[in-house]
Amino acid sequence: MYIKGRGVLQDFAEAVTWFRKAAEQGYAGAQYNLGKMYSNGQGVPQNRTEAWNWYRKAAEQDHASAQILMGVMYNVGIGTPQDYIQAHMWFNLAASQGSKDASVSRDLLADLMTSQQVYEAQALARKWVSKNRQ
Repeated sequence: MYIKGRGVLQDFAEAVTWFRKAAEQGYAGAQYNLGKMYSNGQGVPQNRTEAWNWYRKAAEQDHASAQILMGVMYNVGIGTPQDYIQAHMWFNLAASQGSKDASVSRDLLADLMTSQQVYEAQALARKWVSKNRQ
């Protein structure tokens, strides 16, 4: 984003201001975008833990792209300790909304997990769905 007469960094900082206002009011899309800004260090210092916090807020509102990124972050251990069970759960939730990327990631991750871990992840996803989707 670029506005004539202004630098890109100023525009990112302004975007962060507006995303934060909307994110704090609970808008999942703004929470996701604010997470991206922190993840990439655009308009704010790069902070993967802060990115994780904003992605989680959006993911908990069933934002599929945020759920995918939660899966990625748990899978690799970015901004949070590595946890294959949580990663699988978030990938599974996004896959249930039709995300092919999440489905592929979930299935590849399952190859690294024990059958008990996959069972636990699936149980967590079912519990999440029954609590959050109606």
